[in-house]
Amino acid sequence: MPACVTRRYKRRMSTDLLRKWVETWTRAGPELDAIRRRELEALTDDDIRQIVQNLMSVPLPPDLPMRLDSGLVEQQRWFARLRESS
Repeated sequence: MPACVTRRYKRRMSTDLLRKWVETWTRAGPELDAIRRRELEALTDDDIRQIVQNLMSVPLPPDLPMRLDSGLVEQQRWFARLRESS
């Protein structure tokens, strides 16, 4: 966990509560991964086609400006600001 996130949680959670939270997610993580893997393996080609069709048919707002970039530079700028403020 990044230091800035850890500091934020330590301010809000007691050490014991934080330890329990980490232990819970340490146990739950592999179980949730296994469930996700089983669900993905159970998908049929038709299921996947339907999922892709649904994703590709999401309407965009008509006034949405056209982007000429991926937004990665802007995202990195936000991360830098967060790092500086921590």
